[in-house]
Amino acid sequence: MTVKPETLSQICDHAKSEFPNECCGIILGSEEQEFVRKCRNIQNELHQEDPDKYPRDARTAYVIHPDDLIAVHKEADTQKGQIKAFYHSHPNHEAYFSEKDKADATVWDEPAYPDATYLVISVYDTEIRAVKAFAWDETAKDFVEVEGAFKET
Repeated sequence: MTVKPETLSQICDHAKSEFPNECCGIILGSEEQEFVRKCRNIQNELHQEDPDKYPRDARTAYVIHPDDLIAVHKEADTQKGQIKAFYHSHPNHEAYFSEKDKADATVWDEPAYPDATYLVISVYDTEIRAVKAFAWDETAKDFVEVEGAFKET
């Protein structure tokens, strides 16, 4: 999967607008077209309701609102192609695929969305420091960084 420059710009803007909280969203489409769907991060609400179960707040974690995920699936099924990627930001941290990110992206040690790429945006205040892409590697049985995931303008 390669991400178009306009798409990269949209997700970076989303990361900056949600700072100091993590943003999250999904990229739908095909090779020809991409559609960014910003999703609501409900981590703060979950943390407030049950801090033992959800010890992190939205500054260091995200959970996509279930209604947003359902809406994206419906949109993908009816008109916009496939789910190409999930994205989220790491405010005041580097762009890496954390153990929590891996746990959230898998079910029974298998990828929940095996064909999707996961983008992580490092954002410090209003500065995007890096965006990295990760995808499931069947041989490694793990998510690995993808080189060349971003199209040049």
